[in-house]
Amino acid sequence: MKLLLFFFFIQIASSFSQNNSIELLQKERELHQTEFATNVLDSTEKANFHGICYFEIDTNFVVEAKFTRKKGKKFIMPMSKVRVVYYRKYGELSFTINDTICILNLYENLSLKGKKEFKDYLFLPFKDNSTGKSTYGAGRYLDVYKSKNNTWLIDFNKAYHPYCAYSERYSCPLVPAENTIPVAILAGECYEGKH
Repeated sequence: MKLLLFFFFIQIASSFSQNNSIELLQKERELHQTEFATNVLDSTEKANFHGICYFEIDTNFVVEAKFTRKKGKKFIMPMSKVRVVYYRKYGELSFTINDTICILNLYENLSLKGKKEFKDYLFLPFKDNSTGKSTYGAGRYLDVYKSKNNTWLIDFNKAYHPYCAYSERYSCPLVPAENTIPVAILAGECYEGKH
């Protein structure tokens, strides 16, 4: 009987925690939308802006990824407009979605590396089977922070389009070819009416 009660309370706690995470992400999205409209778009772009489109929050796209440290050489990340920004491969994340093994590279922006607030920040650009259909054709991004563990929690519900998806004024990193995965990530930012 005690064992049954224990599992019952574990399920309730897990459900409560999951609901809190969803609520927190919803609030993050609302804040992002306000800041985006205020600080990213100019007056002409604001006139045509109808809000950021998101897929429904789906916990199936919160994955446990195995981190492997694989430091690469410094390179110039290709950009949508001429701009020189140096990056370095930091490591790899491997995970499974829909029984498909996926591997993505994590990158360090070397110009941010020396800044205290970015010391644990890593850049995770990616393309998937939704790219160019229900999401931006040049791919999406995730902000990831270093962990001391070898298992990292990656939430694709936080995937976002680069600023260039909304404005031609910006120069954005182009997703390296090796960061394309063979599954559809139907989570995070999307195109209105295409999800």
